[in-house]
Amino acid sequence: MSGADTAAVVPAEGGEARSRGLTALLTTAMAFSMLQLFLLGALGPRLVDRLGVSETLLGLTTTVGFGTAAVLSPVGGRIVDRVGPRRSLVALLVLSAVALGLIGAAPGPGLLLAAVAVGGLPQALANPATNKAILASVPAPRRGAVTGTKQSGVQLGAFAAGLPLALAAGAIGWRGAVWVAAGAAVLAAVWAWRALPADAPAPGEGASGSAPRGATAGAKRQGAASGSAPRGATTAPKQPGTTTATKQPGAASGAASAGRRGGPVPWLAVFSLFLGAGIASVNTYLALFGARRLDMGPTVAGALVAVLGVAGIAGRVGWSRAATPGRAPWLPGLLAGGAVVAALLLAAADRVDPLVWVAAVAVGVFAVSGNAVSMVLVMQRSAPGRAGQDSALVAAGFFAGFAVGPPLFGLLAERGRYGGGWLLVAAEFAVAGAVALVWAVRDGRARRDGGPR
Repeated sequence: MSGADTAAVVPAEGGEARSRGLTALLTTAMAFSMLQLFLLGALGPRLVDRLGVSETLLGLTTTVGFGTAAVLSPVGGRIVDRVGPRRSLVALLVLSAVALGLIGAAPGPGLLLAAVAVGGLPQALANPATNKAILASVPAPRRGAVTGTKQSGVQLGAFAAGLPLALAAGAIGWRGAVWVAAGAAVLAAVWAWRALPADAPAPGEGASGSAPRGATAGAKRQGAASGSAPRGATTAPKQPGTTTATKQPGAASGAASAGRRGGPVPWLAVFSLFLGAGIASVNTYLALFGARRLDMGPTVAGALVAVLGVAGIAGRVGWSRAATPGRAPWLPGLLAGGAVVAALLLAAADRVDPLVWVAAVAVGVFAVSGNAVSMVLVMQRSAPGRAGQDSALVAAGFFAGFAVGPPLFGLLAERGRYGGGWLLVAAEFAVAGAVALVWAVRDGRARRDGGPR
């Protein structure tokens, strides 16, 4: 990785505690970035009954939010690369608070859709900003684990929406529950501002960590000569376990090819498109399916989303730890295969009710873990200085899938054809798996032939 990505990898005294604090903060940021999606899904039965939102319109809210995120993600990646992770994360959390506050104040579907569009902005910043923070502050051997943990923050948001906030909606109303979430996002923004180090000046503002490529080495030599280094420069001596990603097996050649035709980024973006379409449909309609087809109460139906969230946390952390450079290319296809089975279990739950709980766990363990593994692959293979942009391109595919999937499912749900909807989700997961396997085979062949593709 370039100096812009790795300038702060300093496992100094007390670094372990700082690393845990950073991981907790990034996990929280990821939770808030997509909390609105899970809230709309978990509160779906209440929104349909009390705000006059139809099943189709419920899916359209997801389309608006994630369509906005998909369009803005490439721009968001460039913004993060320019202004730095601290300012980006604070902006993410403030925008999340604004979006949640507007959702809670919405008198009808019009303002609800506008609020959801605002919520697309923090989604566009989330992966680039958090990945950039990891590259800047976490030693290379621990990046996979930290990435998996922070990606599990998305599912932490699902748990929060499906259990404590759904319970709060029963006590203080759905609007009050959403406003509680908005207040928590403001507190998290203050935490990010106080806890993260100042960003290096953007190009043209100063000569520190944003110097042209190659200046980092000069900063190292200057620091070695004087005993100190300029602000923003790489300051730590090389220690065991703190090598950059380019020193990992296979990472150098992978990084060189990440953005090339045939490299992982275009393939992962297409994989994420179909994976996101299926996941978004499950997130949006799982609780409504429980309430309408399985005769669950709103709170029990919301608990399905919480179960999915807990399983997703475990899955993202576990699979990300397993995503070593040699194994990671094969994991997306494997996880998509498990996701197909999960979607078929949801279809079967239309006749055998208890299967819905097994299916919710399987979606969490397999489907939602695929996104975390794809982000680990991006960080393993990104070319110097492109971590934010590559993350944003893959995230754009994921968000585009989130925008497309729920409206298609909603057309079936409004006619009561939930079984057909779950089969559609299974087909989307199957296409994602096929894309992932084709790329893994091509990548493996290219590496055996002695060069990246």
